Amino acid sequence: MTVYNHLIRTPMNTRFYVVFVFIITLSAGTTGQVSHGITAKGVTATNESRAGGLEAHEKRGSFTTASIIADSMVVQQKSNVPIWGTGSAGAVISITASWGKGATTVVGPDGKWIVKIPTPAAGGPFTVTIKEQDTTVVLANVLAGEVWLASGQSNMEIPVAGWPPADTIENSAYEILHSRNSAIRMFTVNRGLSMTPEPLTSGSWISASPEASGKFSAAAYFFAQALQQSLHVPIGIIHSSWGGTMIEPWMSAEAIARFDEYKATMEKVAGGKEVRTKYEDWLHTFPTIDMTQRPDENKWAGLNFQDEGCSLPDCNDSLWKEMTLPQYWERTELGEFDGVVWFRKTVEVPSSWLHKKMTLELGPVDDMDRTFVNGILVGGIETTGMWNVDRVYSLPDTAVGKNTVSIAVRVVDPQGGGGIYGTSERMVLRLGGTNETVSLAGSWKYLPVASYDGKKFSIFGGTGNAYYFHPATGIVVTNSTPTALYNAMIAPLIPYTIKGAIWYQGEANTGNSARYASLLSAMITDWRTKFKCGEFPFYYAQIAPFTYPAGTHSELLREAQCAALGTKNTGMAVTLDIGSMKTIHPSQKKEVGRRLALWALAKNYGRSNPYSGPVYRSMKKANGTIVLSFDHAGKRLVLKGTGTEFHIAGDDKIFKPASVALRGNTLVVSHPDITHPAAVRYAFTDTSSAVLFNTDGLPASSFRTDRWK
Repeated sequence: MTVYNHLIRTPMNTRFYVVFVFIITLSAGTTGQVSHGITAKGVTATNESRAGGLEAHEKRGSFTTASIIADSMVVQQKSNVPIWGTGSAGAVISITASWGKGATTVVGPDGKWIVKIPTPAAGGPFTVTIKEQDTTVVLANVLAGEVWLASGQSNMEIPVAGWPPADTIENSAYEILHSRNSAIRMFTVNRGLSMTPEPLTSGSWISASPEASGKFSAAAYFFAQALQQSLHVPIGIIHSSWGGTMIEPWMSAEAIARFDEYKATMEKVAGGKEVRTKYEDWLHTFPTIDMTQRPDENKWAGLNFQDEGCSLPDCNDSLWKEMTLPQYWERTELGEFDGVVWFRKTVEVPSSWLHKKMTLELGPVDDMDRTFVNGILVGGIETTGMWNVDRVYSLPDTAVGKNTVSIAVRVVDPQGGGGIYGTSERMVLRLGGTNETVSLAGSWKYLPVASYDGKKFSIFGGTGNAYYFHPATGIVVTNSTPTALYNAMIAPLIPYTIKGAIWYQGEANTGNSARYASLLSAMITDWRTKFKCGEFPFYYAQIAPFTYPAGTHSELLREAQCAALGTKNTGMAVTLDIGSMKTIHPSQKKEVGRRLALWALAKNYGRSNPYSGPVYRSMKKANGTIVLSFDHAGKRLVLKGTGTEFHIAGDDKIFKPASVALRGNTLVVSHPDITHPAAVRYAFTDTSSAVLFNTDGLPASSFRTDRWK
């Protein structure tokens, strides 16, 4: 243990490799020491796969270890952990660990090998030596500790540094500055898509530091930090997430097959490989821009898509198609398209507006834009992460000299939803300093000028309307396609031994809340089966309140997340008190990580800390009131604010704001006009915030006692 204590006091210098998008690559513990002058090279792959499969180049017979088996890794303490890779069929693999354990195996006929080795109690640093014939790889700086997997959508993906200016993390500068801790090791999985489980991954284990932590998942980092500070053992945290994604892509084929509604989609994907290949071959006939060759700074600025004429008032757009805006283009004929699309519209303004100051207001654009009025560039954003920022551009006095105004917007969307998608009220041309506006909502001409696939733009240009004549795409595999993310971003991690998993996802599934509890339960069960680590703990963050589009009913998704607690060995961190109505990415990710860690500390590490807010248990009617009982009330229930988040209804199903009184660990809910109450709802809207807590300061989830629609 002396060695381990020295490790904590003396952080090690570690090179940081930033990875945000990931397709799993099986590479040798490449940073390890290799003897005999032989470099153990791993299988390589593109950072992002093309839809339908991974473009990989495997060296048959080459000796490798999976890239997650590498320098600075954390292995799960006091376990039998798998170590695996590739080699020459029939070759003997021997492994020796400096903690005094070893194992041997033989490479199979398929060139794959795997062996398990016992690990010690928390400590290190250790070395692991792996030999095959005349090749030796030494993995250095290995720790034994607790290993967790973190996954989900953007609220898991958003890094400690945030995505400013709109999406920030509370106290991020301080947290990054004080993050150096070599006992926290982080591994980020690059984004990738595949329709079959991939064996490959890329990435490296990085110690927490000011240089590295800002780029790592905030929720995952703060979860690891809370565990490490309490347990005083090394923590390994593997981060695999993708913003804007639903749960279905994170499920395996076996898990999704339990649900009949996805059968037709999966059959189309399986049968559309030949069609998709023809489409990809067509894309290859166009000039390209390889984004992997561009420096990260200003990466998206100044791109030339041979589309200069699209911004001009006299651009011939007579053959362009039409789209009604605002809306995501995925909801139109354009469909699941990533790339560059020009939008054009001509409007008339009153003569009294001419040569006066105006503002062009488009609402939010997903993701980037360059915006022109009468051929003059009036504004634009060419950095990612600004998808929810309203575009409001001031026009120079010289921009509008006649009644006819030509507006042209180039939208670049490299992933997920794309387009000008806000509300009609936010799309206007406004006379400066007044409420006089001309609506821009309605029909716009549009033309795709470049497709983005596999980190490359295929350029169609602004003339010829080439994209309109593309061959059939079949089913386009996107980050919404069932199994696509599991195959590329979870399967390659298997069978790395983990203690458990944390999950922050659900916002993208608010449209199918009724199915979500079953989907989440099936995914949890399947991941446990695949990782073969037993019924490991699975803790997740409930989605926070937010001003969703009308009719979303995210409270039903929160309800489904509560229902998923019926799955064994799960827990939920409620965020009803730390949401933001202005952004779907609340800033208090340290509190999210802490609340998830409370579950782990109490349930898996023997700590006596509280871990849950009040959980609705039952109701009974008494003298014109409804009395609510709760589990996890702590010493007593606590009401903050006015209690207006409670509503009560009679048999007429008309809910009215309720009066609420504390009575021990129960709540008495009533309304003077409802003499025969039938049901109570608490915080049951998109934007409801917590008013009910226990004495430990943990909030109750939204709930309802009825199941009325």
